[in-house]
Amino acid sequence: MRRCVLLVCLAIITAILGVSSSQHNGSENPNTIDEDIFKILQDDEDYEELKEVEEEAEESPCDSIHCSAGKECVEEEGEGACVCVRDCPKEYDTRRHVCSNHNQTFQSDCSLYQARCWCEEGEGRCGQERIRHAHIEYYGECRRIQECSEDDMADFPRRMREWMFNVMKELAERDEISPHYKQLEKEAESDQSRRWSNAAVWQWCDLDKHPRDNAISRHELFPLKAPLHSLEHCLAPFLDTCDGDTDHMVTLEEWAKCLELELEELVDKCEGIQNMP
Repeated sequence: MRRCVLLVCLAIITAILGVSSSQHNGSENPNTIDEDIFKILQDDEDYEELKEVEEEAEESPCDSIHCSAGKECVEEEGEGACVCVRDCPKEYDTRRHVCSNHNQTFQSDCSLYQARCWCEEGEGRCGQERIRHAHIEYYGECRRIQECSEDDMADFPRRMREWMFNVMKELAERDEISPHYKQLEKEAESDQSRRWSNAAVWQWCDLDKHPRDNAISRHELFPLKAPLHSLEHCLAPFLDTCDGDTDHMVTLEEWAKCLELELEELVDKCEGIQNMP
């Protein structure tokens, strides 16, 4: 791009020099000026190539390393290694504070994951061993959440299914989901028997992203759970019941069971979405 710009300038300069030389009886050979400019261009190209080589040489070994939450990559003897985050920025806005699953307020998500890392690595800064299994329940400072009654919990699968369909419908109307998801929503609109199963498929596949491994981790549940936890008191205990074998992962079979849907209604549709490029 830079070379093209300079070539345009060269053409303009050459035209000007041509006029100038005719006016001053050829006091300086335009061809010499052209050669000088082309030399500048070549020097510029050589500089750009050298700069690219230097930038490649400056690439950090951390560039290809992904560290989990609460960790950052540092260079150690020419190698990249994940270590606990050294410093978390101070957060004075209480809306950015987070409440853990142990009902403990942390100043930020960074500070929670940092504290968890200290415990995972067995560092002396680990305040309580239980923090090893800490995760974010919701944003904001911890507060008393109304308990979910047995009747509320029994009715929650239905409410959850209806809520997911309404969210899916609204996103389709806003054109904020892919054509494939929009087709599922359209089917759900025209066929009531698909209303809940299609919405359940969409939500589960939408959560299964990091990594896409046909199971939802607690970390992947966070975008669904954290914003709604303080508004819907049954959400957290409901999602806990979805993890039937308590392995901290929710499979499609477990998702169907806790939403009281038939697994067969979900499998083929979800595989169709998962296999999309």
